[in-house]
Amino acid sequence: MRRLPLAALLLGAILAVAPAFAAGDEVVVVPIHGTIDTGMEHLVQRAVADARERKAKAIVLDVNTFGGLVDAATNIRDALYASGIPVYAYVSQRAWSAGALVTLSASKIVMAPGSSIGAAEPIPKTVKTVSALRAEFESTAARGHRDPKIAGGMVDATLAVPPYKAAGAILSLTADEAKTAHYADAIAATQEEARADMGLAKATVVSPEYTFAERLARFATNPEISGMLLSLGFLGLLIEMQTLHGIAGAIGVGALALFFGTHVYAGFSNAIVIVLAIAGIVLILLELHVIPGHGISGIAGALALIAAVFFAFGGIPFVFVTAQSLAVAIVLSALVFWGASKIFPESAWMKRLVLVAEQGPDYVASSDYHTLIGKTGIATSYLRPAGVASIEGRRVDVLTEGDFVPAGTAVTVTRVEGARIFVVPVDHVVNKEQLRA
Repeated sequence: MRRLPLAALLLGAILAVAPAFAAGDEVVVVPIHGTIDTGMEHLVQRAVADARERKAKAIVLDVNTFGGLVDAATNIRDALYASGIPVYAYVSQRAWSAGALVTLSASKIVMAPGSSIGAAEPIPKTVKTVSALRAEFESTAARGHRDPKIAGGMVDATLAVPPYKAAGAILSLTADEAKTAHYADAIAATQEEARADMGLAKATVVSPEYTFAERLARFATNPEISGMLLSLGFLGLLIEMQTLHGIAGAIGVGALALFFGTHVYAGFSNAIVIVLAIAGIVLILLELHVIPGHGISGIAGALALIAAVFFAFGGIPFVFVTAQSLAVAIVLSALVFWGASKIFPESAWMKRLVLVAEQGPDYVASSDYHTLIGKTGIATSYLRPAGVASIEGRRVDVLTEGDFVPAGTAVTVTRVEGARIFVVPVDHVVNKEQLRA
């Protein structure tokens, strides 16, 4: 009989603590911000693993992106599908292009007022790429019990999706349109309100963070930052041409290494780009330090480096981003190099191509023979046309104007050019105008 109050006490304690455990359920909120790339893919994969380990109640995607790499977006979607955990999405501003595909992988979507979703036409827009991406969007929408035709209209401009768009345009839905089309389940001004609509108001929020390598890759692959890294790389090589001290070259090579390495890590390119970049830099440095003046290795290196930059951004699909970054790099490089050329006016690289006479400590200037102009002497050797003459008791090397003059002939100095003394036979002197310095 005494055990009954104890059992009742334990049962009461369990019932009292149970709401606390329920209130402590965790939700993993994953930021889908900025460009979708391999760095973000790594983050989502780690977040999924963390959510499984925590036995999280749900994964919530906080979406605000213009898009990015389709490969990274499909890998993110596949990781979310394989998580075995409910996935929800909140669109705070926009879910465009690859971001729309990631958002459609959520079973429930909440959008903020003024936000939008769609605009997923691939670049380059070929029949193959449009067909493949349209299939991905339609199958993803169908899995979430959404109208596949609307998802297809986000990719394929030829598809008419009344009343949202006619053929010839790419579909984007506002928050209100998305709710009407059953693409958005609710509209909420904040993520907290969105989580309440998702039934996660009391859940503890856990948000993964990017690793240093992921943050560095995402930072360095930003088009503006990429342009600055390219500028620093180009400037380092250009200033190295002026100084040949090695310091500017090392800084330039380091900046280019950071540019290419982060683009490879972020998934925009592969190891072939690294090979092209290294070959380009080696050929340019070879032109500067080993075989200056030939030009072949310098031109080949520049072409290899330009090709590496183009492919580092992802090739043709990102040609506009490539052009933007290169434009920034060229303008900054030109301006800074112009200023550097004022500080270092002499080009050390050009000095290696041109013979420059320098007056060292052992340099002895030639005698001034201008005082001999108009003086007469005797050729002491046969002038063929060079030879030796004795003029005012001085034995000097002389040259004729091309004539051969026998030894013993009287000669007159007509002109002097540096250390060269020109003479003619005395009987050839017509007037004093022939005598000049």
